[in-house]
Amino acid sequence: MVTRTRIKICGLTREADVAVAVAAGADAIGFVFYDKSPRFVSPQRAAELARLLPPFVTPVGLFVNASAELMAEALQALPNMLLQFHGDETPADCRLPGRPFLRAARMAPGFDLLDFAAQFSDAAGLLVDAHVDGYGGGGKVFDWSLLPTNVPRPVVLSGGLHAGNVIEGILRVRPWAVDVSSGVEEAKGLKSAALMRQFCNAVRQADAQLAASSLT
Repeated sequence: MVTRTRIKICGLTREADVAVAVAAGADAIGFVFYDKSPRFVSPQRAAELARLLPPFVTPVGLFVNASAELMAEALQALPNMLLQFHGDETPADCRLPGRPFLRAARMAPGFDLLDFAAQFSDAAGLLVDAHVDGYGGGGKVFDWSLLPTNVPRPVVLSGGLHAGNVIEGILRVRPWAVDVSSGVEEAKGLKSAALMRQFCNAVRQADAQLAASSLT
């Protein structure tokens, strides 16, 4: 059975970008609560932007080794937020807030994603990204052949995606969702309306190809 690939657009900082992302078909909007990121927003700013989201478009908060104070502030500001952990958080750290969460996995040769999935067995999904210095994928594509086919949690494909390569990524990996940030930007933290629309259209094209191939 072919299912629709969900779309997350991450690192939004402006009202106009949120509106375009939703209109283009994004299922989730990511807000970065990591102050070393050029896409950083405060919990208060994220709450202002999240008020623009209609029902069934999910706000996602990205955290990197966040303090208890920041986590509490963000959870209060966005009570319906899905959490996304990108740092060195342990399974216990991820469970502590008592909210559904995604756990980012930094893919590199030798990394055992199945063991990682077993450690974070209660994650809503695993976001697979490139392994680079620091935290986050840095807009880099990793070797998709590193991904096993039997990951027991929903996989969110991330890392250097854009309209030009997301179709190949979906056809090869068959992820539950795709996550894009720098691939739809005109500058860091400033999204391009045209690129967001092109990306979402490309995801739909990939889904149409999968649906057609399932009928043959």
